[in-house]
Amino acid sequence: MMYKAIVFLPLLGACIAGFLGRYITDRGSEAISTALLMISALLSWIVLAQVGFEHQTVKVPIGRWIASGDLEVFWSLRIDTLTAVMLVVVTTVSSVVHLYSIGYMHGDKARSRFFAYLSLFTFAMLMLVTSDNLLQMFFGWEGVGLASYLLIGFWFKKPSANAAAMKAFVVNRVGDFGFAIGIFGIFALTNTLQFDAVFAAVPEFGGLTIKVFDYNIEVTTCICLLIFMGAMGKSAQFLLHTWLPDAMEGPTPVSALIHAATMVTAGVFMVVRLSPLFESSPISLTVVTFVGTFTAFFAATVGLVQNDIKRVIAYSTCSQLGYMFAACGLGAYSVAVFHLFTHAFFKALLFLGAGSVIHAMHHEQDMRNMGGLAPRIRVTWTMMLIGTLALTGVGIPHAIGFAGFYSKDAIIEAAYASHTPFNYVFWTLVASAFMTSFYSWRLIFMTFHGKTRAEPDIFRSAHESPVVMLIPLFILAAGAILSGYIFKDYFIGHHYKEFWGTAIFEGADNHIIHEMHEAVRLIPWVSWMPFVAMLSGAWFAWLYYIRVPSLPAITVKVFKPLYLFFLNKWYFDELYCWIFVRPIRWLGRFLWKIGDGIIIDGLGPNGTAARVLDITNTVVKIQSGFVYHYAFVMMIGVAVITTYFMFTSIDLWSLGRELMR
Repeated sequence: MMYKAIVFLPLLGACIAGFLGRYITDRGSEAISTALLMISALLSWIVLAQVGFEHQTVKVPIGRWIASGDLEVFWSLRIDTLTAVMLVVVTTVSSVVHLYSIGYMHGDKARSRFFAYLSLFTFAMLMLVTSDNLLQMFFGWEGVGLASYLLIGFWFKKPSANAAAMKAFVVNRVGDFGFAIGIFGIFALTNTLQFDAVFAAVPEFGGLTIKVFDYNIEVTTCICLLIFMGAMGKSAQFLLHTWLPDAMEGPTPVSALIHAATMVTAGVFMVVRLSPLFESSPISLTVVTFVGTFTAFFAATVGLVQNDIKRVIAYSTCSQLGYMFAACGLGAYSVAVFHLFTHAFFKALLFLGAGSVIHAMHHEQDMRNMGGLAPRIRVTWTMMLIGTLALTGVGIPHAIGFAGFYSKDAIIEAAYASHTPFNYVFWTLVASAFMTSFYSWRLIFMTFHGKTRAEPDIFRSAHESPVVMLIPLFILAAGAILSGYIFKDYFIGHHYKEFWGTAIFEGADNHIIHEMHEAVRLIPWVSWMPFVAMLSGAWFAWLYYIRVPSLPAITVKVFKPLYLFFLNKWYFDELYCWIFVRPIRWLGRFLWKIGDGIIIDGLGPNGTAARVLDITNTVVKIQSGFVYHYAFVMMIGVAVITTYFMFTSIDLWSLGRELMR
């Protein structure tokens, strides 16, 4: 019963807030949906203690869902250690976001609808992480896509919010198309969608190949790459990343919930859940590694020059997700989930902290119009500082540090232990760590330190957020400080196999965790490289924005082409517009104006039908209802017929006799 309560309490909250909000008022919707989420979060921590630390795997049947031919799907909840970790992440972050939203959305006239959307999103995400088959996972997958569309476009009167919501929806559909085709392929091969049955059948079709463009590709590789397309879209990986920064148009709590801790991590969860499938395809793992590594680097370069406080954090999210996928591709699945777990706390903390700054600055988001805010909002500054320390991985190697120090550095160490060609993954992630430190401290310095660049009236009126918005920051700050230290031994330490049990599969040749620990023990400088990258990035940020504030302008002037390249996000939006949007828009306009307007309407409604209507309108005028009009028409008709026969060679009398016969 406890497992069902965790999943369905958010759905109950969504129904109450959505359908009964007008009767229980906005305040009632806030209180009920938030209380139900907090109960769900408390139960999730209990489940983690039971399932994770007692090494249990529980399946809770809900009922028969779909039966069509050979396809038979049962709706059931799969509760193992991986599920328990995701339950804690989703419900904890969602509950504090609900609480934070009570203060942040105060005054909005549609708060009941907002809280209904938040709870609906949480339910869909819980459905995804508790799925026991691919169809149930796809149901939750599409559910979070729908909920994210509704939340990003919540302020639907803003054209930019509507455009961002549609962009997120369309880009995700591209990835989801690949995911759906991959699911079809799995069913065609195994005749089932249930995880355990699919995993058991993997060795049977491991050698099968399929011809694609005259190349023989293993079926397993083809299916894994199609499934990974879905992960790329949902988790904003390179090529399908363009929706994530624009999604910041939604309310800040939405950014913290969807784009920091839950929806964007669905792709990582999916790859880890399907690890038996990916472990059988080395080519797929190589692709995952490359895409994740390049995404980490690419997003970090763009984050260096962004000026919107939320966009900086958004590109940081994109980069950190790249770290997680790089770990998955290397086979270090538990390390990826560890970073997912810690990242949820400090990234949600940074987003909600940014929301507190925006609240204090009367909805100003441009960091160029901030500065010197630390004395005005001291608590928010402290919370943002903790989040930055955790994100950049501040800590002393072989000693102690913040949450990101344990998880992010472990990914970099695993990259070294994997011995990729020229150690390109290791060095790329180290470079990304340097840039992460630079743009994170750049955000802190530009927002809270130095001389203020804000309008005098706005700066004087800047004030701390209400308590209801600060309590969630305290909770997340505790996670950003302690989660890495407390859970490191269970997630990636010597007890990790006992902790994960059968929730994560590792192939017989996968010894990456052992090799990672050996590399750290035998080659000390490996564990010190992330520390050096973190420290040097922070020093350069201090030099540029505190010590010599003129350096940014000089650097921009000297490296202007590179600066514009990064500022315009490598011109991917423009490239996609030129390759996809403009041709589709031209085709649509052609079909509209030529195909529909000239051909179809011209020949149909505006052509034949219009001429028939014209003739009918003319003829119908004869039907006047007066007898003398009809008699006159008859006389005219007789005269016309007689005249016709008079001027022809037909003998009227002979014709008449023939007709009489």
